[in-house]
Amino acid sequence: MSGEYILAIDQGTTATTVLVVDRAGAIVGRGTAAVRQGYPRPGWVEHDPDQLWETVLAATGEALAAAQIAPDEAAARFAAVGITNQRETTILWERATGRPVAPAIVWQCRRTAADCAALEEAGLGPLFRERTGLVLDAYFSGTKIAWLLNQDPQLRRRAAAGEIAFGTVDTWLVWQLTGGRLHATDATNASRTLLFNLHSLSWDDELLAALDVPAAVLPQVLPSAGVWARTRAVGAIPAGVPIAGIAGDQQAALFGQACFDSGTAKTTYGTGCFLLMQTGDCPAQSEHGLLTTVAWQLPDRVDYALEGSVFVGGAAVQWLRDEMGLLASAAESEAAARRVPDSGGVVCVPAFAGLGAPYWDPHARGMLIGLTRSTTRDHVVRAVLEGIAHQVADVLEAMVADAAIGIPEVRVDGGAAANDFLMQLQADLLGLPVIRPAVLETTALGAAFLAGLGIGWYGSTDEIARTWQSERLFQPAAAAESTARAQWQRAVRRSRAWAAEE
Repeated sequence: MSGEYILAIDQGTTATTVLVVDRAGAIVGRGTAAVRQGYPRPGWVEHDPDQLWETVLAATGEALAAAQIAPDEAAARFAAVGITNQRETTILWERATGRPVAPAIVWQCRRTAADCAALEEAGLGPLFRERTGLVLDAYFSGTKIAWLLNQDPQLRRRAAAGEIAFGTVDTWLVWQLTGGRLHATDATNASRTLLFNLHSLSWDDELLAALDVPAAVLPQVLPSAGVWARTRAVGAIPAGVPIAGIAGDQQAALFGQACFDSGTAKTTYGTGCFLLMQTGDCPAQSEHGLLTTVAWQLPDRVDYALEGSVFVGGAAVQWLRDEMGLLASAAESEAAARRVPDSGGVVCVPAFAGLGAPYWDPHARGMLIGLTRSTTRDHVVRAVLEGIAHQVADVLEAMVADAAIGIPEVRVDGGAAANDFLMQLQADLLGLPVIRPAVLETTALGAAFLAGLGIGWYGSTDEIARTWQSERLFQPAAAAESTARAQWQRAVRRSRAWAAEE
């Protein structure tokens, strides 16, 4: 295979990052572009699908310039494209024109919470749980598709006739990259839709009927590694480069962290926080509010994972910076938290989009409690960081209760993993070593590794594992205070069902 680099596209909730990665996993070029958010109603979150694509083109141009790759030599320099993406975000578009028919409904959006509750009340929860490994929650794509089709009878008729295509963000990008020649997703993204059977690894007709989603809108499901198609020339992206690796962002991060053995786990601190543990070749059902998901589908095997999804992680620090004006930059949060010995009794439950695992309460809302006249900005900042770490600890406790295998350590990545205070606090709350890798952008790196596997750059996951390097180890310095965990749980209970009557 010609070419010395892989173009890794990481389309996220708040930004798109594109990396130029060499065979050793080194980053030789990077570009980024911000994604606009839309909040048309409380609890609703939208993106413009066209703007998502525009950020990919902009970030790619910046990455190629940083790697000093001229446009006329790009086709010869790239061996493959890898894609990773914000999961569950739902896009519908016209097959004939490629035009979106509505804004993208983002994974954080809660507009279908009542629809999920109705399905649960109808007794369908166990069916969805057994077939998909998921809970009936507005987080996932299936009810979002149904909601969009239910807004317009004509759109539903067109969808049934095969004129409308559905895709998560990976599918939308592949459509754009191939000029509409390929409508496909991979097994990791498909497993986040409420429509995909984990056992047969195929779309499930009974679930489609339950949600009233026509099969004609669905993409083809392909493995996470392997040559899918070749790119068209568009913007800085050259023609003829194989698209060879695709996975949802959290699965890509698990892959990028080289969590290839059962019991290996990672937490990504991005907009949300996501703790995934690899469980091997059999889907493990959770009894404690976690999700079962496809970790990846490779040419020779399928692996699964248990996942705990925290909806608001790094987004809480952004809230401190952008909406509250308490920080000039997210990086300031560490220094602010260290200026006080504790949070002064303040607890922050950052349930801005409801609570995910292990609670699954779409009606929970954010809470800042324990304020007194002596509360300072630094106390609030520290409480927010503690709230992030407590949420991850909640998930790990559920994971330990579910798993028949131990978790020896947790690998971390994402923007907030650069915060030493947060990482030490996390190690203390988990009671486990926390390991930060040399490359924090493991989500994009995972997409690059999958693409490298897909084109034969790497002969096995063992070869990929040898490229992974740690940067710092955070050992638990002190046992988590039981009073702190108890106080956190009290605050969580008070935040729950807050918006149930809205």
